[in-house]
This record gives sequence, C-alpha cells and structure tokens, in this order.
Amino acid sequence: MNKTPSEESYNSDDELIAEYHFDYKKAKPNRFAVQSRKKQLLKVVVLDEDVAQVFTTPESVNKVLRAIIESMPQVTDGDTT
Repeated sequence: MNKTPSEESYNSDDELIAEYHFDYKKAKPNRFAVQSRKKQLLKVVVLDEDVAQVFTTPESVNKVLRAIIESMPQVTDGDTT
C-alpha cells in the first residue's frame, strides 16, 4: 500500500535555504518557452505628475500618442523639410 503524504516522515533536507548560488555558465535556454520571432520592445517612460493625472492607463497614453503620430507629416529618405 502506498504511503500518503501525511504518513511520510519529515525530512529537514527539503527545507529552502536562505540563498542559492546559480551557475550561469551551465544554464540552458528553456526549451518549453515560446520563442517569438519578433521580440516585444518594452520601454518604460515616467510621466510628470500633472500628465499622469490625465492619462491614468497605458492604453490612454498609447491612444493619444498614436493619434499624434498619424497627424504628423510623413518624412521620406532625403526629405529635408
């Protein structure tokens, strides 16, 4: 008959230690992680407090910035104006 977890004896070797030393030279990539062909570019920008009171979510900031980008004149290579 199999032992249930409550019947197993306590083993002090199973305790977590305060600090672990990881050898990065022996590390391998996670083969189960999804490999994206296009890496997502994440930038963090700190808004001034008065601006942050108006734009309270990342979506609201992105929406306004995209609208501004759409309204900007498109610059082509060699166009100096």
